[in-house]
Amino acid sequence: MHEATGSPLVAWESFYVIVGSSAAALIGLQFVVIALLAETRKHSSPKEIDAFATPTILHFGAALLVSSILSAPWPSPLGASVALGICGFVGVGYVVVVIRRARLQTGYQMVLEDWVWHVALPLVAYAALAAAAFTLARSVLISLFVVAGTALLFLFIGIHNAWDTVTYIALDHVQTPDVPAEPG
Repeated sequence: MHEATGSPLVAWESFYVIVGSSAAALIGLQFVVIALLAETRKHSSPKEIDAFATPTILHFGAALLVSSILSAPWPSPLGASVALGICGFVGVGYVVVVIRRARLQTGYQMVLEDWVWHVALPLVAYAALAAAAFTLARSVLISLFVVAGTALLFLFIGIHNAWDTVTYIALDHVQTPDVPAEPG
């Protein structure tokens, strides 16, 4: 797909450099969030981390992986199509795992917004990625826009979920230290 300057992917090079770099940087920031969580007096269980933090890293990683796949010098569209399709199908399967983990954890009661951002939007993104991969050879322009949209959606899902985690830690999760009562 990159053989000639007329390749449709050449026009997307800057887009995927930006998206991939952003995803990589945000993965690093998510490690900071987890370090902050470790510093709180009230600790999360591994079940909560598996249900909420790990998928966030995976979605940032998906944006990075899609960017890498579409930046690679594929000799034909078939290679990129297969790689993107595998990512999409594995991602759909992973969302099923996330649903199970979210239901098994007991440290946090999910609300509608959580189901949208942790389950529905990732499912849509991974399914769209698989569909775009399947149609890449027949509808190059449309498929490339769908893939780009999914890469951005992975970033926005990760940003939202990381922000949600930080605000949860800052507002609801941190217990105030025991302060002795002042003599009255």
